[in-house]
Amino acid sequence: MSVKMAANKKRKQPFGVYMRRYWPLYAMLLLPTAFCLLFKYWPMTGLVMAFKNFKMMRGIWGSAWNGLDNFTYLFSRAESVTVILQTLKLNLLDLLFGFSMPIILSLLLNEVRSKAFKRITQTVIYLPHFLSWVIIASLFIMLLRTETGMVNIISANMGGQKIPYLEDNFLWQVVYIFIGVWQSMGWGTIIYLAAITGISAELYEAATVDGAGRFAKIWHVTLPGIRGTIVTLLIMNLGRILGSSFERVNSLSNPYVVLKSANVISTYIYRVGLANGKYHYATAMGLFQNVIGIILILISDRVAKSMGESGLI
Repeated sequence: MSVKMAANKKRKQPFGVYMRRYWPLYAMLLLPTAFCLLFKYWPMTGLVMAFKNFKMMRGIWGSAWNGLDNFTYLFSRAESVTVILQTLKLNLLDLLFGFSMPIILSLLLNEVRSKAFKRITQTVIYLPHFLSWVIIASLFIMLLRTETGMVNIISANMGGQKIPYLEDNFLWQVVYIFIGVWQSMGWGTIIYLAAITGISAELYEAATVDGAGRFAKIWHVTLPGIRGTIVTLLIMNLGRILGSSFERVNSLSNPYVVLKSANVISTYIYRVGLANGKYHYATAMGLFQNVIGIILILISDRVAKSMGESGLI
């Protein structure tokens, strides 16, 4: 009882006393808070361009309001629907392969008994995460060019045919997904391995006593143990289902596929909005993209909570 009274007394101390005691902590928060307000939240005021007929000479606030005309214009064009569907297609494929591969790889590495091999493997698969998409795209373009790419040269010298990996729409999408998985699976594997280390060893010992083999332990112990991490990362990935990395798509695109496979929302915003100076159209499409992302996060979070998971929010 005395401990509870002491706690209540401590919580009721004057604000001035509290600030004099903990002011260094609040002082440390000033710079990151100012950074977030200045570079993260203040630019959001520019979203009003989505509802204006923006003119460069008049500025954002001097331009005339036009309501939902920008959205009406964008979604009345057949190209906009095609762009949204293509973005959704690439991101669903990315989610299918890019989300599952780190889980599979982390489960396999967890079963490896050699610590040296495990460390070396983790380092090798994590290295692409530090490379920019420009470097990655340049590397794969040099490897996969139809005439001068190393892969096609080796294939031709061995009696095979040269394959247009970057010029055929279907093959370009395969390369796009493969590169995305290769670049991101190392980071995802580290997250899942960290979650696996948090599983109690007693669970594995109990499974061994019950006669469970390696696959049974993975299915009944490891996967349930990292289910919360899987759900959280899945929710975050669903929020980006209409998003796409401009650098990734633009660096790999070429005149043969830019209007088909590589015509996604990010490149469409750049081409229609920024390159042509129609910033209000670019803002409208970007706002639509982000609102859909937020809605998907909220829906998936609610579904996760209904299934007994903690969710994200």
